[in-house]
Amino acid sequence: MIEQNLFAQLKDGARLSDEQALALAELPETRYSSLLDAAAAIRDAGFSNTVTYSRKVFFPLTHLCRDVCHYCTFAQTPKFIEQPYIPVDQVVEEATEAAKLGCKEALFTLGEKPELRYSTARKALASMGFETTLEYVAHVAQQVLEKTGIIPHINAGCMTAGEIAMLRKVSGSMGIMLESASDRLCEKGMPHYGSPDKVPAKRLETLRLAGEARVPFTTGILIGIGETRCERIESLLAIRRIHEQYGHIQEIIVQNFRAKPDTLMANAPEPDLDELLWTIAVTRLIFGANMSVQAPPNLSPGVLPQIVNAGINDWGGVSPVTPDFVNPEAPWPNVTRLADETRAAGKHLIERLTLYPAYVKDYQQWLDPALHFKVIDSVDGDGLPREDDWVTGKSETIPEGFPTECRANINVSHGIAELIDKAVGGVDLSDDEIARLFSARGNDFLAVCDAADLLRKKRVGDHVSFAINRNINYTNICYFKCQFCAFSKGKHSDDLRGKPYDLAPEEIQRRTTEAWDRGASEVCMQGGIHPSYTGQSYIDICKAVKSAEPNMHIHAFSPLEIWQGAATLNTDLEPFLASLKEAGLGTLPGTAAEVLDDEVRATLCSDKINTAQWLQVMRLAHRQGIRTTATIMFGHVDQYRHWANHLINIRELQRETGGFTEFVPLPFVASESPIYRKQQSRRGPTLRECILMHAIARIVFDGLIDNIQASWVKLGEEGVKLALDAGANDLGGTLMNESITRAAGAAHGEELGVAKLEGLIASCDRKPWVRNTLYEPVSAERIAIARDAYSVEPIILTEPKRSQDKLKLLRPGSTLDPRDVVGA
Repeated sequence: MIEQNLFAQLKDGARLSDEQALALAELPETRYSSLLDAAAAIRDAGFSNTVTYSRKVFFPLTHLCRDVCHYCTFAQTPKFIEQPYIPVDQVVEEATEAAKLGCKEALFTLGEKPELRYSTARKALASMGFETTLEYVAHVAQQVLEKTGIIPHINAGCMTAGEIAMLRKVSGSMGIMLESASDRLCEKGMPHYGSPDKVPAKRLETLRLAGEARVPFTTGILIGIGETRCERIESLLAIRRIHEQYGHIQEIIVQNFRAKPDTLMANAPEPDLDELLWTIAVTRLIFGANMSVQAPPNLSPGVLPQIVNAGINDWGGVSPVTPDFVNPEAPWPNVTRLADETRAAGKHLIERLTLYPAYVKDYQQWLDPALHFKVIDSVDGDGLPREDDWVTGKSETIPEGFPTECRANINVSHGIAELIDKAVGGVDLSDDEIARLFSARGNDFLAVCDAADLLRKKRVGDHVSFAINRNINYTNICYFKCQFCAFSKGKHSDDLRGKPYDLAPEEIQRRTTEAWDRGASEVCMQGGIHPSYTGQSYIDICKAVKSAEPNMHIHAFSPLEIWQGAATLNTDLEPFLASLKEAGLGTLPGTAAEVLDDEVRATLCSDKINTAQWLQVMRLAHRQGIRTTATIMFGHVDQYRHWANHLINIRELQRETGGFTEFVPLPFVASESPIYRKQQSRRGPTLRECILMHAIARIVFDGLIDNIQASWVKLGEEGVKLALDAGANDLGGTLMNESITRAAGAAHGEELGVAKLEGLIASCDRKPWVRNTLYEPVSAERIAIARDAYSVEPIILTEPKRSQDKLKLLRPGSTLDPRDVVGA
């Protein structure tokens, strides 16, 4: 008898034992509703309100097969087919057209090793220069991958280790349906009699070999072909044992048998809906919250919401261009119709790759290097396909279909609703909980944005602020090797990204005076880490600004520059900060943070200060009364868990010091970035991720940091409007001469004047407010000057005069290691 509290334990993450699983075969019908409820709750714990599908094109590369399964119409003999194999040119042509329709998966299905049975297959292969069917599959898959970018998924049947290794080089994933682990089904009179490749031990061995080869794999069971419920559970447990050893099973398919004419099982009874729902629910209980469970939607038309509610989270591949060649009598549902059916179950349909998100996130382990960039260039931080073509710093319009509709009375998943209520109630969210918010899509996305907008209104009202300021980047010469940076120039890079420069003090002063005369209250000053700069260089820059215009606020120097400056003077951080303050430094920008997670920094900026060092500079600055901003530069090699760690680091330091004036999300601009050009990063965050970063920051920092800034340089004017509707209340500054973002490939301009910013804010039914760096009001006189400002004079990029070899380079491990500075 099943324990009464078993389902409750499973909802809490307990693992179903083999004995408990087998006992489900005897579960009384009176408990079926509890079984389904438990399965749905476990699914929600892992996948929230989403159900995925893969947009695919289906290639039945050959219908020849040496097996004779008694229910199959896919396999044919030579006399009933026009050609043994689809020609490669035809496959590439069809795949090219499919790519234009958004297909991202090429499903290759074929019979089992037909060359072992048919001379027709052997002759056809030989004429094309191949000995085996799988060699031809590898060739065709490579052509599709290289010429169309569509990622192959190969269902090649039973394979050896060598064959798996060959196909791994040209596919994102592979699969084989176990169907059943029951040897009884291979006996005479049973469906697998006479089919040597359906022997369970052979198929399980292929599963095991795929695990050893680190291949993301799909498998599942076929129900209603004569097996018992107990045998189904035994099949699922056999799969689970292999998966728990290797971790490579992406999904479990629960496929219901459909009787087909002209087969030995044409008159066999098909499993009813209750049988299908029971099996789906049991599968979910056996594999838990994180395994993808799939049921083909074309085999169960009219009952898809019930199937969702039984515990699936995936519909499998759905093709807009080709039929299901295995079940040709059952057409794929239209994706719009499938989304409607999914919505009827309270879920949001989203697309995935053939490679599931967990494996995308760990792509270096699970994919051949030839596929790395093809995958990461097409996904977001959740490992799912980018929803549209929106690109940071370039796109000017909002993609069609982006969720912006009215948010009243929307259906929100229970888990997301709980997290929102918890955060709004003043309870700190954990890193896992924050990461889950970043996965919000559909109605969940709208709910997070709505909660952030309400908190914004409560904390700061309807005013949207901005400063009148100028960027002065005093040098683009830098000896650090940050992989994301398209601005800095090393000693031997005169041919890259323009000429090196090192501004003369007179040019810094000229720009400062011009900025003041145009109404600016702030100069924002940052640059590369010039190898001959010392801490005195930064002090001198402050003095130059103040001598030109004593009333100008200096917002300057990242924590990296502070650390390097102190190290070069062989002094503590605190005295150096005090010297800068005395020289006129007003506030510090919170740049050089990138993502405050050392796992990310090891790839992105390994020679830079680490997370603890960045936080220490800010902590000491705050203690001296120097306020700072906080930033995050996201959407490259990072994941949502890293973003969550970053937000928590900022939250805890703010709770300690109260020194951050604002939080500034900076979406990664990829196109000219070295790491992207090396094909080692994503192309920046999606628009959904950008808006969520503002919204979740508002939620996480509620009561701690009141100001959330949206960058018009990164988001464009239309993107900024979305951010203002999702918790943001500040637009940064007018930015005369913005250059760092433009060097990375952004195209939104280098200055947005007062009138334009005021008009943008007013178009959102919000009230413009001109502020200074410390969020204090600016006089009407200064605003009037800025509103009528003359055009800036052409900037002068002073050629370098200082040696780039003057100082010993200060990186971790150097004699003067910044980590060893007293006071750190």
